[in-house]
Amino acid sequence: MGLKGDRVAIVGAGPGGLTAGMILARRGFDVTIYEKQNRVGGRNAELAFDGYSFDTGPTFLHQKFTLDEAFEEAGRNSGDYLDFRLLDPMTRLSWGNVSIDTTPNPEQMADNIDRVFPGNADGFRRFMADHAIKMRRIYPCLQRPYHEMRAYLSTTLLKALPYVATTDSVVDVLDRYFTDDRLKLAFTFQAKYLGMSPWRCPALFSILSYTEYKFGIYHVQGGLCRISSSMARVFDEHGGKLRLGAPVKQLRFQGSRVVGLDLEGGETVECDHAILNADYAYAATSLMGERSRKPKELERKKFSCSTFMLYLGLDKTYPHQPHHHVIFADDYRRNVEEIQSEHEVSDDMSIYVRNSGVIDPLVAPEGKSGIYVLVPTINTRHGLDWATLGPVYREKVINRIERQTAIKDLRRHIVAERMITPATWRDNLDVFMGATFNLAHTMDQMLYLRPHNRMRGHHNLYLVGGGTHPGSGLPTIYESGRISSNMICDQLGVSYETSDLASALL
Repeated sequence: MGLKGDRVAIVGAGPGGLTAGMILARRGFDVTIYEKQNRVGGRNAELAFDGYSFDTGPTFLHQKFTLDEAFEEAGRNSGDYLDFRLLDPMTRLSWGNVSIDTTPNPEQMADNIDRVFPGNADGFRRFMADHAIKMRRIYPCLQRPYHEMRAYLSTTLLKALPYVATTDSVVDVLDRYFTDDRLKLAFTFQAKYLGMSPWRCPALFSILSYTEYKFGIYHVQGGLCRISSSMARVFDEHGGKLRLGAPVKQLRFQGSRVVGLDLEGGETVECDHAILNADYAYAATSLMGERSRKPKELERKKFSCSTFMLYLGLDKTYPHQPHHHVIFADDYRRNVEEIQSEHEVSDDMSIYVRNSGVIDPLVAPEGKSGIYVLVPTINTRHGLDWATLGPVYREKVINRIERQTAIKDLRRHIVAERMITPATWRDNLDVFMGATFNLAHTMDQMLYLRPHNRMRGHHNLYLVGGGTHPGSGLPTIYESGRISSNMICDQLGVSYETSDLASALL
């Protein structure tokens, strides 16, 4: 039986580790977070240079109530720390010369659909009504751990079973609602959060687009990186200790228990419980000491795609361009198949462009702006030479942006720049195979079949982040932090109050 003052060591100050850290510190645990980088956030960290500020990874928040719940369980109100802006319109979606602006206003969205894709508005209304029921069935399944097979006998999962136990894909679901293939893509591109093809992505994930249209998406002034820095502030307020620039070499074990960490600098620290917030496959192959698994063993698993990133500081602004813009490949299905093949880099690529300066004066010097560019592409499984390809691909991506958007003079106004390739994710940011969205969310890598929140075979070692349950994406990563925190408390008999804002909204 442990005590509430038990020492918890968290490896990594990403969103999951910070969530667990602030919750456990509030509950009286002695928590220290060890972070390799000199900043918090992991893939949610700030990338700042030459007066410009970018989000390294996630650029908008959906399912905001999950974040609000995490703050409440840490005894805080997220609105006291962060300036949220509900976006309306949310995202412009473009196919050649056809575009539609998405909105969380259901009647406006139906009108937009009817104008661009006549005859499909009723399908949208049916989609929203049906998915309200689907969301209520599935959402509770994402809030509980699946480290024991008996979890499959829960009434929560049994109610959701018709939506989970199906071979249908997200596209199969949307075939029931929409007749235009382009419109279907407006409700499937969210599968990129999971790094998966919508033609292969399990049908239950059609709730992703529903959550956007139902609850909206949010920008945080200063960037979504401010969420992680605010969590670190709450963690500090509760007495948590944050050690930046403190890379962990390996975990130390006695039997099934973690007893401490060895840091790269030679220091050894003791702990009663450990939480891994490093990329799952990287941690499993690099941080477990003699228990580390062979990389070849992990490579047998299915992994998500990677992303090619450009962070462009400009000497002008584009006030009339959308905040979020997705430009679909001319042949989107082929583009997705090439990415899923893990061999071929698409010349006909899909591109996401963020122009957050339209509402956020904090991300660039006055009169200037920052353009964030993300291109889904292959992971590094087959060893492509991105050092050579990167600059060439940059030119192709910028050419497509200039050709397919109203930002015709983009290249001429770039005054500062950074690039992240799949190899950068792998080599500099410790993302296994550069798979930005972690393990793929296939049926054989979900729930009990995904790495458990309490790591299998270990008494006091927990996982948080996109590589464990419930999966990738900020809300589910926050949820993983809460699940693992609650499991530690349950194991020790530590009582706690939970926050439930979702029930009133679903």
